Amino acid sequence: MEVRFLPPEPRRSALPIGLRSSHGTGHLASRRRAPVQRVSAHREEPVSETASIVAVVLAAGKGKRLRSTAPKVLHPICGRPALWWVLQNVRAARPSKIAVVVHHGADEVRDAVRSWGITPEPVFVEQGDALGTGHAVLAAEKAIGRGREVLIANGDFDPVAPEDVRRLVRVHRRTRAAATMITTDVERPGTLSRIVRQGDRLVSIVEGTDAPTSMRAIREVGTNWIAFRRDDLFRALPLVGRENAQAEYYLNDVFPILIDKGERVSVVKVDTGGAIGINSRADLARTTRVVRERINARHLANGVTLEDPDTTYIDVDVRIGRDTVIHPMTFLSGGTRIAKGCEIGPATRIVDASVGEGAVVEFSVVRGSRIGARAQVGPYAHVRPRTKLGADAKVGAFVEVKASDIGEGGKVPHLTYVGDAKIGRRANLGAGTVTVNYDGYRKHRTQIGDDARVGSDTMLVAPVKLGKGAVTGAGSVITSDVPAGALAVERSEQRVVRGYRKRRDAEAKSGATGTGSAGKSDTGARGKRKGAH
Repeated sequence: MEVRFLPPEPRRSALPIGLRSSHGTGHLASRRRAPVQRVSAHREEPVSETASIVAVVLAAGKGKRLRSTAPKVLHPICGRPALWWVLQNVRAARPSKIAVVVHHGADEVRDAVRSWGITPEPVFVEQGDALGTGHAVLAAEKAIGRGREVLIANGDFDPVAPEDVRRLVRVHRRTRAAATMITTDVERPGTLSRIVRQGDRLVSIVEGTDAPTSMRAIREVGTNWIAFRRDDLFRALPLVGRENAQAEYYLNDVFPILIDKGERVSVVKVDTGGAIGINSRADLARTTRVVRERINARHLANGVTLEDPDTTYIDVDVRIGRDTVIHPMTFLSGGTRIAKGCEIGPATRIVDASVGEGAVVEFSVVRGSRIGARAQVGPYAHVRPRTKLGADAKVGAFVEVKASDIGEGGKVPHLTYVGDAKIGRRANLGAGTVTVNYDGYRKHRTQIGDDARVGSDTMLVAPVKLGKGAVTGAGSVITSDVPAGALAVERSEQRVVRGYRKRRDAEAKSGATGTGSAGKSDTGARGKRKGAH
């Protein structure tokens, strides 16, 4: 669902000078209330009255310093976009409504959010002119209805945890604050807003770009995870000016307004691992590191052995069974599922695949495939999408398998290509076997029956079928079906030339020392012998 609004107007008869736009856009400063359009699929939708918390997610940022064509909030962090992480944390507060404010890359952001199946289903608000965080929140006023409390979240993910968000809401309600903010310590605050507080009560907050020298040494900074009393928030926002270095309406400027009125603003300090936001690629790397450490810690707590967590990369949707051992330089991505008692790595990448109980995958790449229980993959194997390995099957060193089924106990031990094939139970393919599946126009399938034995260096030119227990001779090019239990050999008859090496060595020696006609005669003789062979 999408709701588009003109930015809402303040409910005051006169506005401070700071709210008037010199460019005539005047979203925050115009006196006349603009009409508001509420759109559903077929009818006008009333703004609901609720007695719960509602959420506004700020996802309109461009992210100039990322230097990317992708919207800032869609950059991936451990397998999911930053905005997905934000929305998961928002859901921890159990909001009755979620409004996502969009601008840069709005269509991409909307499509992505809708694909995630978030509940409650978010509504989208187009910010229009990007005039800062305060302007973005005010644009969402009508979309969020009449909840008592408003949770604000940055779409580019300050890496708080769901329990931090629940704690934020609890403290906000317990202290009866007009606003409550999550803060954290960072090593290099830069342009981030500095926090001055007494106990858990905010005294002052200043944007880093406008902070005096005396405040720039402060390492505690504010996040945009903030809970507000709704009425206090939307009474204060129209009083915010844009007399700052960025000429924007800062959401943080609401806090001094509330404090000057005698309202309490509470602070909840959490540990974000020294990361905050993804304004640059360096920020993205720091935030990803923090999230990856949390994911790894969860698997360790669940009984998974990570030999070196610092060199183990596991996406958020991956599931791993207990007593599995993950060796260094392993990458587990997408919706991968690893059963219990497996051994994975080192130097292995598994993407959107399942690995059965007790299987071993080492020094290999597996994508979009199913590895059966106790199966072995690697070292240096490439298992491509739509491959299925049965229980106790083996895909060994320097083997590539694509879109094929290898039955229970089937073995492809080394130096082999298997594509578009079905290999029966206990079948064995010798080194150098190739299923020749492509004729330049179409792919064709190869079928190998149970207990078949394919000799080394066999070319199986598809479409072709080997029956149960069939055997091929090494070095054969098989172009026709082989019946069950039969032997197929396709190669020229071997010839043995006795004394060949002695004669050739003598000819080579005489050729090096001889001259004139003798040399020519020797050359001619060699030429005749070559043709005869």
